[in-house]
Amino acid sequence: MKKIFRKFTLLLLLVPMLNSCELDPIDYSDINPSIFPQSKEDLEAMVLSCYYPLRGSWWDGINTTSERGQMFVNDACTEILAGKFGAQKYCHELSFNTETTDVTYFYYTRDEPYGFIGKISRCTTVMNMIEKSELSREEKDRYIAEVRCARGYLSYILYDMFGPLVIAPVEVLDEPLNEAPLPRLSREEMVKFIEDDLKFAADNLPYPRDTEYGKFSKGLANMLLIRLYLHETPEDQSYYNKVETIAREMMTADYGYAMVDDYPSLFELAGQSKCTSEYIYVVPCAIDGPSQNQWHMMAMPPDIDGLIQGWATVQSTWYFYDSFEPNDTRKTYLLPEYTTGNGEVRNRENPDQYLDLGPIPQKYEIDPAVPGSGGYSDLDIVIYRYPDVLLSLAEAIVMKPGGSVTQEAVDLMNDVRGRAKLDDKKLSDFPSKESFIDQLLIERAHEFWCESGQYRADLIRFDKLLDRVLELNAGQAPYAAKYKYVYPLPPSVIVDGKGKVIQNPEYTRWGSVFLKRGTPVSLTLIQ
Repeated sequence: MKKIFRKFTLLLLLVPMLNSCELDPIDYSDINPSIFPQSKEDLEAMVLSCYYPLRGSWWDGINTTSERGQMFVNDACTEILAGKFGAQKYCHELSFNTETTDVTYFYYTRDEPYGFIGKISRCTTVMNMIEKSELSREEKDRYIAEVRCARGYLSYILYDMFGPLVIAPVEVLDEPLNEAPLPRLSREEMVKFIEDDLKFAADNLPYPRDTEYGKFSKGLANMLLIRLYLHETPEDQSYYNKVETIAREMMTADYGYAMVDDYPSLFELAGQSKCTSEYIYVVPCAIDGPSQNQWHMMAMPPDIDGLIQGWATVQSTWYFYDSFEPNDTRKTYLLPEYTTGNGEVRNRENPDQYLDLGPIPQKYEIDPAVPGSGGYSDLDIVIYRYPDVLLSLAEAIVMKPGGSVTQEAVDLMNDVRGRAKLDDKKLSDFPSKESFIDQLLIERAHEFWCESGQYRADLIRFDKLLDRVLELNAGQAPYAAKYKYVYPLPPSVIVDGKGKVIQNPEYTRWGSVFLKRGTPVSLTLIQ
């Protein structure tokens, strides 16, 4: 009941602004500061608007569980998801290019107003309005912390997908009539920008136990810092020291995190209200709310008995299914078999078209409301959970400068495996760092499939993505290459850059090494 009340409260605050995909979101960067905001309630509404792009909505929410969500396209690059058309096929084969709008739209296109780069500018504008308000310093910092967490979160997602971004400073946003191309940040500048946002958020947001359900907390800010630092470890392994420090902090009693006993309950209607100790961040969903969980509509076949709304947009792979140990509870909702409305049993031996690539990645239990809702569910979208902290710490212990496979690292992995009803691994099972990391990646895939979409980044971090794609596609991925570890910028960005913007390396014959400091690339300001 407490969870329901909190969810309702959050949704009640959001609905006036975020009512439906038929209404364009308010672009606060275009609001005249002289007439808005006029009250504390106005400021609170502006802060909540910064949650808007991070919600679950097909139209313009980056955490939607549809094919327009970052989880969908990123997991499709791995063995977790596969498909026969659209983004799921292009990503699974690494066959996307500059014209593949299914992936480029996340950034920005002239014809697609829901690209997410402009939402970063909106956060900057909101922060500026808060700073100019008459709130106390403490109140300002609290609100700004939420906005900086939103900006850092969104910036990290886009940075992971596309590489360094254009970041418009508030001085430019205050003069929209003087719009001009802006330089793309260097890698170092990009990391510092995200890091500064998330550190401020971590310092000024409340602990999870003091945070309203569905809102940002100190825990989320620190989890995002962990993901950012892991992302940078191929360039500098000393980032693992930062991962270790933050992970150990998040394991203290102040945060109150703990794993629940039953893994499937995390994704069940009756279980989610009892799993708050494990959730670091979830997107609250309601069938008629600003966020909806659309996963059943995306993943379930149209002929399954009792659920006719499924589109079978995506499947998992048999490679992924076979990688689980037999009694692993984490594959509970990975369905290798189902019965059709006509009573016919579909399985690996008799797959028809909906099991030929792999099992059904149901992930969430069937919500009884789904058949009558157009495929929407009230189940909250799970993004980050406490086991990520444990596995991140295990990796940091092993991979930091001077690190090695220790009993503590193995124990942390076993904590996660034990909840899945699996036997403990022994220190002697890992004669090398490489053997430990191989097992760690398996645990990450099995633990977090179809959640945050981070497994693609995990494989890239250890330069294993290309080999995995080639293995999965058995010679049917002729366009796969390592330069596709980042997605291409949309052509409209190149055009609007007026000759200054350079595409990510190897997507065009001109190319550019954009990751080095001082590279002369720029992007047109997006507002």
